[in-house]
Amino acid sequence: QVQLVESGGGSVQTGGSLRLSCQASGHDYLNYVMAWFRQVPGYKREAAAYLSGSGVAEYRNSVKGRFTISKDKARDTLFLEVNNLGPGDSAMYYCAADQARWVVPLWSSPSEYDSWGLGTQVTVSS
Repeated sequence: QVQLVESGGGSVQTGGSLRLSCQASGHDYLNYVMAWFRQVPGYKREAAAYLSGSGVAEYRNSVKGRFTISKDKARDTLFLEVNNLGPGDSAMYYCAADQARWVVPLWSSPSEYDSWGLGTQVTVSS
């Protein structure tokens, strides 16, 4: 059974940090493209960070310098280090993956990914 399970979310104050994890199982996801998206109720899901199959990272402008995406193949886990958090970062964070591609043409589009986790909530208070 292919599965992505996020963890590591929580409630922090402005300026705080978290480390989000996405445990993959049932498929060698870590060899292909993976990404972190986030969504606030009533708004579209937006891409936060992306990692190609070869390890090239991309970030949305608002998180550059604060978020770091990485993966540990031995542990089948994707990470997102989130630092200097602000209230605008509050959202449900989702792990996404494509089961077969090393790179996608539009990494920020949810339609590029065929596998999703259920999300982990990040809440930042001022």
